Amino acid sequence: MVLEGKVVVAQGGGPTAVINQSLVGAVLESRKFPQITKVYGAINGVHGIINEDFIDLTQETTHNLEQVAITPSSALFSTRDKPDRDYCKEIFNVFKAHGVRYFFYIGGNDSAETVRIVNEQAELSGYEFRAIHIPKTIDNDLMMNDHTPGYPSAAKFVAQAFIGLNLDNRALPGVHIGVVMGRHAGFLTAAASIAQKYPDDGPHLIYLPERSFSIDKFLRDVKEVYQKYGRCIVAVSEGIQDENGVPIVTKLIKGDRDSHGNVQLSGTGALGDLLALEVKNKLGISRVRSDTLGYLQRSFMGCVSQIDAQEAREVGEKAAQFAIWHNIDGSITINRTGYYSVDYKLVDLKLVAGKTRLMPDEFINKEGNNVTDAFKFYLQPLLGSDMPAASMLRAPRAEKILHKNKN
Repeated sequence: MVLEGKVVVAQGGGPTAVINQSLVGAVLESRKFPQITKVYGAINGVHGIINEDFIDLTQETTHNLEQVAITPSSALFSTRDKPDRDYCKEIFNVFKAHGVRYFFYIGGNDSAETVRIVNEQAELSGYEFRAIHIPKTIDNDLMMNDHTPGYPSAAKFVAQAFIGLNLDNRALPGVHIGVVMGRHAGFLTAAASIAQKYPDDGPHLIYLPERSFSIDKFLRDVKEVYQKYGRCIVAVSEGIQDENGVPIVTKLIKGDRDSHGNVQLSGTGALGDLLALEVKNKLGISRVRSDTLGYLQRSFMGCVSQIDAQEAREVGEKAAQFAIWHNIDGSITINRTGYYSVDYKLVDLKLVAGKTRLMPDEFINKEGNNVTDAFKFYLQPLLGSDMPAASMLRAPRAEKILHKNKN
């Protein structure tokens, strides 16, 4: 069956360095099919859809689309709206009024849920409609995926940031705590481990939301590392929580809440500052610093993984192919088929929508304060062939003349 009508493409949730590759992939692929009458872009995601705020991407030049593709962040702008059933009915009514037959929504698990409900509305109304969820999240927490577009580039940024922190800390030793995004899944924080090249390289400790966090154990770990190396670098997920699931930041300070009622974890340096204060006050270490990487991780232009850019483009193209060519809907997934190769599949939206994937146990060490080599093996190819590595001097020390008895 050839389904004639318009395409709407939208972007939701947090931006990434490669989300526009998916947008352009879906747009250019859709424009190849004669049954597609228009390709619209929804401004500000689903919020723009219910307000009929569209731009006609059928009239955008291919050259400019290609320039947008290599530009980070969401070219169509985004939204944090989390549609319920009534909201999705409004979306469907707008689509029906405009003769939209295809909907491609680039986003995370909440976006997949939106696609599922809108698709359900179309089925109940007997309206022929194809909806595809295109994966995107730096958290790497979508079910059914080996990894998600946006994660490799953000991971590359985190890895390079900790390479820099390690070099700085080696030159001027102390304790340095780096806080990385990740409310429930620790994949992004774990990427800091790529900075570990030499035996004494940091981060020496990595704490993830998948393991309960104890401040007392944290202090013991830091003390042990500091006594061994004379310095200590810590990577910690913003979402670390205690054994009862209470975010650590709320135990140290009363946190603000976002529009969804979640404790505000990003955009504040509170967690790093408070952990640094604990180390300074209870371990008596004078040189203690903290940094919160924050939103720099999402759309940093200088750390785009070429693997990430390529795969983000292809999931956009595959969305158009599955919906228009094969006349089916669902969620695009990335599946690793070798070292290194991938394939793309379409799965039922129910398998992805509203669900969260966590770090597998085999990626976390038994002490719960670092990652395993299995994780590094998993991540390394995603960063691309141009991932830099630091080196250190290895020449022997010259013999002293005036101070022979001094170390």
